[in-house]
Amino acid sequence: MRALSNIGKPRNMRPSTVAAVVIARNEGSRLQACLTSLQGQVDRIVYVDSGSTDNSVSFARGIGAKVVELDTSIPFTAARARNAGFYALQDAGTPDYVQFVDGDCEVVAGWLLQAQAFLDEHPAVAVVCGRRRERFPQRSIYNLLCDLEWDTPIGEAQACGGDALMRADAFVAMGGFRPELIAGEEPELCVRLRAAGCKVWRLAEEMTLHDAAMIRFGQWWQRTQRGGHAFAEGAFLHGAAPERHWLRESRRAWLWGLGIPVTVAAASFLLGWLGLLLLLVYPLQVVRLARRGKRAARENWLQAGLLVLGKFPEMLGQVKFLLSRFGAGKTTLIEYK
Repeated sequence: MRALSNIGKPRNMRPSTVAAVVIARNEGSRLQACLTSLQGQVDRIVYVDSGSTDNSVSFARGIGAKVVELDTSIPFTAARARNAGFYALQDAGTPDYVQFVDGDCEVVAGWLLQAQAFLDEHPAVAVVCGRRRERFPQRSIYNLLCDLEWDTPIGEAQACGGDALMRADAFVAMGGFRPELIAGEEPELCVRLRAAGCKVWRLAEEMTLHDAAMIRFGQWWQRTQRGGHAFAEGAFLHGAAPERHWLRESRRAWLWGLGIPVTVAAASFLLGWLGLLLLLVYPLQVVRLARRGKRAARENWLQAGLLVLGKFPEMLGQVKFLLSRFGAGKTTLIEYK
């Protein structure tokens, strides 16, 4: 790992350069909106395609983006795609900053100027992100939950998501993302950056519009299961003190997704139907979380209900990780679209 002592230092006062890495597969019109939103805001665009069968590649080439088509014989991960895009940028010289963005997101006009200025003025900050919003939160409760999930506190942060502006030299020093991670590669990179003395920051400015297109329960279940897998991988890598990365989230998944049901089953075997009363802990937890919410009542109750229900797919994601890590085979990309 390269030392970070020179990261963020002035480069002879020349204007900083910004490039973008976009990753996607079969995002169609969403990708077109994403790439179009970046035109005029960055110096270069690299689009990394993970086996699309639509016109994604031709559209990207048509607007002047450099295209990287991943080898389909190697399992796809977002981390692998982002790394490939970053290193493709180096063919024309490494930029100062790189905006990573998912292909189902549109970059808000003005975001990059504000984010770039912030990094210029704060050399200790290696990653800056803003407010990611769901484009159509009214279309489903699952889209709404995404929008609520991304409303995180302003200021110094522990991690960023898939959309973020990063210092290129810090990214290189860390060796980029871990390409084998199924999900959660951005928080994992942030753990390593913070351990090296860098900071992660979230601004109040609008950053991207995301189109989850999540209208079915099964999609939400798959996405939440992927989250559980990410918690397990993160805790395996950095769960030890002092970081304890995603250790609490993993333990909660096991407690609510498996521990309590097993306890209820054992109590029912011993006490009969009285043991089933222990199941009341789930609605009581929903009430507790909803009452703690700081948004509109409907949003608080929806979020609380899905957070509690989500512990079951999260637990299954944990199991998938354990089976792939200590058993036979390797978990492939968990997709919800």
